[in-house]
Amino acid sequence: MFDTIAAISTPRGEGGIGIVRMSGKDAICILTKIFKPVSKKEVKDLRNFSINYGHLYDKEILIDEVLVSIMKGPNTYTKEDIVEINCHGGYLITEKVLELVLKSGARIAEIGEFTRRAFLNGRLDLTQAEAVIDLIHGKTDKSISLSLDQLRGDLKEQINILKKLLLDVSAHVNVVLDYPEEGIDDPLPDDLVDNLHHVINTTDTLIKSYNKGKMIKEGVKTAIVGKPNVGKSSLLNSILKEERAIVTNVAGTTRDIIEEVINLKGIPLVLVDTAGIRATDDVVETIGVEKSKDMIDKADLVLFVVDNSREIDEEDLKIHERINSGKVIGLINKTDVNGNLDTSSLTKIKKWIKISALEKIGIDEMEDEIYNYVISGQVEDSSEKLVITNVRHKSALEKTKQAIENIFETINMGLPMDLIAVDLKEALDSLSEVTGEISNEDLLDHIFSNFCVGK
Repeated sequence: MFDTIAAISTPRGEGGIGIVRMSGKDAICILTKIFKPVSKKEVKDLRNFSINYGHLYDKEILIDEVLVSIMKGPNTYTKEDIVEINCHGGYLITEKVLELVLKSGARIAEIGEFTRRAFLNGRLDLTQAEAVIDLIHGKTDKSISLSLDQLRGDLKEQINILKKLLLDVSAHVNVVLDYPEEGIDDPLPDDLVDNLHHVINTTDTLIKSYNKGKMIKEGVKTAIVGKPNVGKSSLLNSILKEERAIVTNVAGTTRDIIEEVINLKGIPLVLVDTAGIRATDDVVETIGVEKSKDMIDKADLVLFVVDNSREIDEEDLKIHERINSGKVIGLINKTDVNGNLDTSSLTKIKKWIKISALEKIGIDEMEDEIYNYVISGQVEDSSEKLVITNVRHKSALEKTKQAIENIFETINMGLPMDLIAVDLKEALDSLSEVTGEISNEDLLDHIFSNFCVGK
């Protein structure tokens, strides 16, 4: 924590600029050894939060022409002194600048160490630190919006509100336990019971938002399944608007999983074209069929495709039997061909959409149905409703909810107030886990291992 760290913060390779970042108490001192401003000013006299033009030298050897940003703590990302050197963006030149900085007294930053210092120095809580990496990895406008809400501190603020409500209850319980001579009634007053109800309702709402938040953040794994030659690959091509999958009239053309990601109204949709599911003696096709069956179980959503020109048969029924009725949309393909398909035997499918993947008929309606499946009309705008996207947050909130439920059970059974105190501590500790006020090194190592070195 007392070292001055440095790393390249821009992607490696050729580009307009490369940025080498330093953070720590010696950052400006190190800069003094290697940077000569064109203004002829001493580095220590350069204005805070200024950009300065000059040259980097390794003793008398010119290294590069640069722009240097100086930011003095504590009003910085890490709350430490930060220096950012904007050099030319070639692979070799950024490496030479980093090498010069390290030779002058800095050490190479560990993965995610800049953001880790921001957390340890109190600049960010753990939810905000996690939002940084989510923002970097964001695939759509909606996922970025959720990350910005969390980075802004929306979840942190909500957790603090819940903690305040529980601390009010805890204060009353402690008075009852510590000063029995005061004659304060054991039962909790109505306003404190209301506090508990508010906490349990809020945590329950946040927990329920996780699945939608996870889908918006990571994408909806959507498997296109059906027997051979029902038009699965044609459907994939229609959605992607390109010839991604080979389409023939030969059964078993698709023998492996084909996966592509598209942006569907702000939601990343991970489309998976699977092999046609049927009994076959072909060894390679059999492997593809088994992968397809496995994908039905793992997918967030299944697009079950049947052929309008062919009657429902045993192969359709076997696929239908494996599908979870809560995560499937039925598609009747080849509606441009004459036919009146009877789907009454496929009872798990609540709604059928008629499409022609070849003629691109019904694709918009299908995409609307997929979007409605994900959003379910409840999370239209992340700015209107807080959504969690991290399984760690969900797990901690579930522990909080369980602890409050235990408190209500204690009250209903007329058990001693000591038990309420134990569950209150559990609830408060679980909320503190969300924001990182209670954490361990293994957890921090795991979280920050997902960062790049320069962040």
